[in-house]
Amino acid sequence: MTRLQTFIARGWQQLGPRFLPFADAATKELPLGRLLRLSLFQVSVGMAVVLITGVLNRVMIVELSVPAWFVALAVALPLIFAPLRVLIGFRSDYHRSVLGWRRVPYIWTGTLIQFGGLSIMPFALMVLSGDNVIFVPPIVGQSAAALAFLMVGIGLHMAQTAGLALATDLAPAESRPRVVALLYVMLLLGMVASALVFGALLADFNPVKLIKVIQGAAVVTMVFNVLALWQQEVRDPARTDPALPRPDFAETWQGFVRQGRVLRLLVAIGLGTAAFSMQDILLEPYGGQILGLTVGATTVLTALLAGGTLLGLGLAARRLGRGAEPHRLAGWGAVCGLAAFALVILSAPLHSALLFRAGTALIGFGGGLFAVGTLTAMMALAQGAHSGIALGAWGAVQACCAGGAIALGGMLRDLVSELATAGALGPVLTGPAVGYGAVYHIEIILLFATLVALGPLVRAKERDGASSKNRFGLAEFPG
Repeated sequence: MTRLQTFIARGWQQLGPRFLPFADAATKELPLGRLLRLSLFQVSVGMAVVLITGVLNRVMIVELSVPAWFVALAVALPLIFAPLRVLIGFRSDYHRSVLGWRRVPYIWTGTLIQFGGLSIMPFALMVLSGDNVIFVPPIVGQSAAALAFLMVGIGLHMAQTAGLALATDLAPAESRPRVVALLYVMLLLGMVASALVFGALLADFNPVKLIKVIQGAAVVTMVFNVLALWQQEVRDPARTDPALPRPDFAETWQGFVRQGRVLRLLVAIGLGTAAFSMQDILLEPYGGQILGLTVGATTVLTALLAGGTLLGLGLAARRLGRGAEPHRLAGWGAVCGLAAFALVILSAPLHSALLFRAGTALIGFGGGLFAVGTLTAMMALAQGAHSGIALGAWGAVQACCAGGAIALGGMLRDLVSELATAGALGPVLTGPAVGYGAVYHIEIILLFATLVALGPLVRAKERDGASSKNRFGLAEFPG
């Protein structure tokens, strides 16, 4: 029996790095069990994102008859707090406490705020819908719902920023790329699993089920985040002594951005994130309205996008683990995005569902490469006391640009489609496909701008000694 167990264990060890690109993310300092437990905070983040953007917006408009303008405003409220992720990261870098923790207080506080928002949310929605025994002024329901969404957003951003900073503190520098990929995979798995569970539980909708589902999500969030932070951060009272001075935020930020072309990297992150996010709410309507795909066929697009993202994450983890340059890898993600959006655009005149599906999968693949490459590059800058502020800046730029791009994409599609239908764009540019095509062309332009921003960063790394054998490529783009 012992020989059989030894044989199986050796087999898994050989199988893992080849077919499971995240199996070697574990190190002696951060074993696999501890790493997987830490990544549970990403699962709770994915669950909250799906609940807000994928479940409640539909339920509020259709089942609860809430005005669409208020739903859009409520869903956008969590983004208001996104820019403050930089300040959260800075505060966690220099947190003062007799307990000796820097990251744990912020993960715990964010969890409590997120739990509170999810706890009051279903009752706020019931009041908002007007289905009450006694009369309640509409402003009460609107204010309560807005507060609930805002609390979820605050808690989500706080817990994720401190959680990523904690992962950076715990992981050795050589394993951080694989840790980043694993954290992204857990976020994606949390979103997919939550979407399936929420869909099954709310298939036969009624208000009582909605209350149970949202409050169940609150309990799961609390349990997962407590498990994630349990015995992860080592207490160091000397480092968090309340008597120690805390640096000024403005001075610290200025010192941080002066190193390693940080601002250029943040610009590249913003441009690339906007480029990959602008189509988030347009792919399925494009498939149905332009290519005539059924509801079931357009639903498969989500699986293709997620599958492409997983492949991108896996390749990124493997390449970075072998010493690939993260800026160059992010650039290749942008190049894949260029090909992906070209396929999506061509699918309309060719009326090819196959091209559209291939483009969708390639969007996910390129987005996965870009996300892991840029986050790894930011983690490389997160040295010493700057880990929180670096990851806070990454999260703030990504969240704000993604949310703004999604809103802008929807508005541009509506505006251009109306102009095309009215004949204002000429006899050639007519029909509903013109609005979608305008958004996809803008995304291609943004990806070219992303490559321009990334080029000098790759060139700088090569001058520092991380040179590539191929001298022609992303580094030759002007900047």
